[in-house]
Amino acid sequence: MLYSIVATDKENSLQDRLAVRPQHVARLQALKDQGRLILAGPNPAIDSPDPGAAGFSGSLIVAEFDSLADARAWADDDPYIKSGVYQSVLVKPFNKVLP
Repeated sequence: MLYSIVATDKENSLQDRLAVRPQHVARLQALKDQGRLILAGPNPAIDSPDPGAAGFSGSLIVAEFDSLADARAWADDDPYIKSGVYQSVLVKPFNKVLP
C-alpha cells in the first residue's frame, strides 16, 4: 500500500538539512531502485523553486510499504529526524487516484 510521509522542519534547520542531505537522498534512491517511490521532495519556505537562505518548511514523500508500521519505522529512521531537521512527521495511508 502507499503511504504519505509529511514532515515539518524546525525553524532555522537549513544547515542541518544540508549536512545530512546526501544520506537522506540515498534512502530515497533505494526506495526508487526498489520501485517503491512515487514522489519525494521538499517544500520551499518561500514561493520559489530555489529558496536560497530561506530554506525549506518540510518535505513530502509518497512511497509503498508493507504496512503503516513499516512506513512509520522507515520515516523514524530518516537522517533528517536523527539530526533534528524535522520537528514533526505525519505518516498516513494514501490512495493514488490521478494520474
